[in-house]
Amino acid sequence: MQYTAGIGRTAAALAAALAAAALMTGCTPTGDGGGVAGPSTPPTASRPAEATPTGGDKGGTTSGGGTGGSTGGASPSGSAPSSGSSSSGGASSGGAGGVTKKPCTVGDIKVSEGHQADVRPPGTGTGAAVVSVTNTSASPCKVYGYPTVAAAGNGSPEKNKPLATTHTGPGAADVVLAPGARAWTKLTFVQVQGEADGYCASGATPGSYPTVVIGVLGAGKHQIAMDDGVFAFCDDKVSVTAWSSAKPS
Repeated sequence: MQYTAGIGRTAAALAAALAAAALMTGCTPTGDGGGVAGPSTPPTASRPAEATPTGGDKGGTTSGGGTGGSTGGASPSGSAPSSGSSSSGGASSGGAGGVTKKPCTVGDIKVSEGHQADVRPPGTGTGAAVVSVTNTSASPCKVYGYPTVAAAGNGSPEKNKPLATTHTGPGAADVVLAPGARAWTKLTFVQVQGEADGYCASGATPGSYPTVVIGVLGAGKHQIAMDDGVFAFCDDKVSVTAWSSAKPS
């Protein structure tokens, strides 16, 4: 009787221990490493990404409303020009439509004889002479500036006597000559006074020369005569006008 009761108590205790173990197993799961697992973390909710700071060169803003500094991008002032831009120097220089008029050369022109000008100082010498230059080439060329004048040395160029020259009249400008066209200049001398050989107001001896030498800038020197008479003047001086397309009087 006592034996049976002891067996019953032992069985009851064993059953209680098993029940307690089962209860603990269901309520306290273990982690992979055998430790007690903590409470599971709930998934994080999705939220908008914060604004990423951008370089000031791209016009973006930084978080917090501050002005963004450069992050290594090129600054606006260093931006490369558009590949479609054109050069501002596209037009050719030298004349309208980009056409350059070449200066006349010694072989392009012919200088006329001197002709007594209608308007000249009073006296008995040459007074004033009109001279022209003609483009004898087949293409346009230009004359410019003022001619030079020297009394010819009677066939000896080394004996030519340059005259003291004064520029007068309108300023010099390029004169473009088409083939066959002419430009003009006027030579005004210190006039000889009196009759016969005459005299100079300065007291100098008048000069008388069959020819003079006209220099054209870039186009050589040309010896010419008067179409009537000789060049007679005083003081080895002459006033000249610039080459012009208008014939002087």
